[in-house]
Order: sequence, then C-alpha cells, then structure tokens
Amino acid sequence: MSPTFRALHVRNFRVYAAGAIVSNIGTWMQRVAQDWLVLQLTSSGTALGITTGLQFLPALLLSPVAGVVADRFPKRTVLRCTQVAMAIPAAILGVLAITGAVEVWHVYLLAFVFGVGTAFDAPARQSFVVEMVGPEDLSNAVGLNSASFNSARMVGPALAGLLIAAGGSGVEATGWVILANAVSYLAVIASLQKLDPARLAPAPVMGSRKGAVRDGVRYVRSRPDLVLVLTIVFAVGTFGLNFQMTSALMATDVFEKGAGEYGILGSIMAIGSLAGALLAARRERPRLRFVVGAAIAFGVVEIVAGLMPGYLSYALVLPVLGLCALTMITAANATIQITTEPVMRGRVAALYLMIFMGGTPLGSPFIGWVGETFGARWTLVGGGALSLVGVALALLWYAHRRQIDRQELHAIATRLRSQHGRRAHLPPAAAGRGGLRLPQRLREHRALGPRHDRDDAPVG
Repeated sequence: MSPTFRALHVRNFRVYAAGAIVSNIGTWMQRVAQDWLVLQLTSSGTALGITTGLQFLPALLLSPVAGVVADRFPKRTVLRCTQVAMAIPAAILGVLAITGAVEVWHVYLLAFVFGVGTAFDAPARQSFVVEMVGPEDLSNAVGLNSASFNSARMVGPALAGLLIAAGGSGVEATGWVILANAVSYLAVIASLQKLDPARLAPAPVMGSRKGAVRDGVRYVRSRPDLVLVLTIVFAVGTFGLNFQMTSALMATDVFEKGAGEYGILGSIMAIGSLAGALLAARRERPRLRFVVGAAIAFGVVEIVAGLMPGYLSYALVLPVLGLCALTMITAANATIQITTEPVMRGRVAALYLMIFMGGTPLGSPFIGWVGETFGARWTLVGGGALSLVGVALALLWYAHRRQIDRQELHAIATRLRSQHGRRAHLPPAAAGRGGLRLPQRLREHRALGPRHDRDDAPVG
C-alpha cells in the first residue's frame, strides 16, 4: 500500500473513516447553510460572527472537562453519545427553517447547543485514532483524517450551495440542507457499531480523582514545544481561520455573488486543504518547523487573498491558502498526539481543541465587526497580519525559554558533578525540543526546587 494511505490497512480505521466522511460532508453542508440562513435573516456580518462565536464558545469553556471525560470513559461510548448530541440541535434548526418559524435567536441558541456536543466529541475523536491504528501509523492516520475532512469540504459546500440555489436561496432551502446533516450522524454511529473491539488498543483509563484538569495543564506547561504549537494554533485560529465567514462576506459584499458561487469558494479552497493533508500524511513524524513555516506562509497568503481584485483571482488564491492552513493544522495535531503520554492524551487533545476551536468565539465577532466597519477585505488582511504577529511572539518566547532551559541544565549538571564527584552525562536529547526530555536523575533533581538544594538532598 502507498505510504500516503498506509493506515487504511487497519480494518477498524477503514470502517470508521467511511462513516466519518459521510458525516463530514453533512457538517460542511450545514456550515454553509447556517451562514446563509443568518445572512438571509439579518444581512449582518456581525450577526454571522456572533453565530460562529457561539457555536465554538463551548469548546473554550468545556474542553478541559471534555478531555477528562475522554480519558475517564471508553472513547467509543463517548463518541456514540456525542453524535446524538450534535444531531438533535441540527434536526431542530432544520425543522424550524423549513416551517418558516426560525428567528435569529433560534440560530444563536442551537449553534451554542451544537457546540456543546462538538466540545465533547472532538477530544474523544482525536485521541480515539491512536487506539485504532497504534502509534506507528498515527501521523499517517491524522493526515488521512484531515484529508477525509477536506474531501468532504470539497463536496459539502458546493452541494449545499447548489441545493440552496435550487430551492430558491431562501430560508426554507437552508432548512433541508441542515436536516440532511442531522441524518448524516447515523453513518458515524453505524461505523462505531461495526468496529472490532478486539483489535482496538485502548489507552489506560484515568481513575476518578480531583485535579485531573490541572494535571493536564501542568503537563503542557512543562513542554515548551507543546506551548509553542498551542500558541501558534491560537493566534492563527483566532484571527485567520474564519474562512466560512470571510468567504461569505467576500462573496456577497465584495463580489456580489449568490449562494452557488459562495459554496464553490469553499470547495475550491478544499482542493488545497486536501493537498496539504495528503502531504502531511506522507511524513513519518511531524516537525515543529512544518508548523511554524506553514503558519507564516498562511498569514502572508491570507493578506494576498484579501487584496485580490475579482472573484476569479480570489478563487485562485484559495487553494494555496488551504494548503498552508491544513499543513499547519495537521502537523500541529500530529505533534500533540504523537509526543504526548498516552494517559494524558485526551486532556492534552482537549487543551489543543480548546485553543484551536475556542479561539473562534474570541476572533469571529471581532473579525465580523471589522468586515462590517472597514469592509470585507479587511477581514482577510487584518486576520493574516494578526496571525503573523502571533507567530512572531510565540517564536520569541520559545527562543527565550530554550535559552533558560540550557542554562538550567548546565547548572544542574554542574551541581551533580560537585555532589557526586563525577561527570554528569547530558545526552543531546536532554536539551532537545526546548529541554523537554531530561535524564531521570536531572528530572528528579529539578523537581526538588531551590528550597531543597542541599548537600543531603536525595538526587538519584
């Protein structure tokens, strides 16, 4: 099998991926339909930003708890429950739109409820992948998951746009599309049911105790490479990854296009996103430089996209923007999954998703306000510029932290030599990744803290 698709040799992953792509198509259809519904009801970029923000706000509020749930309970069971939790608000919103009873506050409320289901679904889904394929194929599986999501992104928005246009581009037409997404969750439930439990490799289940969330935060704080990745993801996710809203504003306000052309923009961008996901799937292990380089390229290309004069030139830039975005997201996701201890994986994945998805409620209303106040183009130009500023600040912090770690390692080694009368061995990995993998003796010595720095303090 091609290295790009090697994780598909695992039967459980194949079955799960088949159900996931059906649901992903439905998800992208609802995203387009929901945005179009808000514009039909309000003609307001601010209202669109509020809707997006409310949908992702639960990720900001609940992801730490959701991570504990993912580590505490069987992930397969959690995923069954979250599919139902996401299908119900989608079905209600679809029926309200079809009957003509929908008001914008309905959309706000149901977007928030839908986001609650998503907040609990995402960390369980992210950490469930390694239980299906094992660590050796995890990076490839993460890339293929992203490829599946973006294959659906090529189909879903275009299909939604065509269906809405065929239905008259009104409120009722959006309702049928949203209702189709509610039905699509049955595909995931069916695929989870068909998995072979004997071929799964569940991570150790965390015991029920207090402080589990704090343990996850403490673990991330001890890992400068994870802090760097999370900071970059927060900056780009908050200000740059608002494609559904920015493309809707560009299509309607700048280029004066309809629902069909708006849906096509999402599919065009997905071509580049799919390419980025497949390229990431070929790599054996993620590298920090891919996260950083892709984030910088993303900010530059987003600024260029905002300056494009016409619909066609704007559409031609979108695949490059999608390529940069998915290279960054996939590399960041794989870094989080592969380098995290198994017992911490759910909580760290939840923190990643809280930052990635939770940045949207902070950035979307602001970006929507920018578009309404200064024009739709500034949603892209400003978003790209702020993303670059965030990446630059993250890199400055990381360089400073690595320098501190090197100095601390040198001081610990000197102290050990003076206490034990022999040279302390410091392998190169000790200071790698910002001083993350200290030898056991140095980790124990470091954990004692300055108050225990005495000649009789236990070291080994």
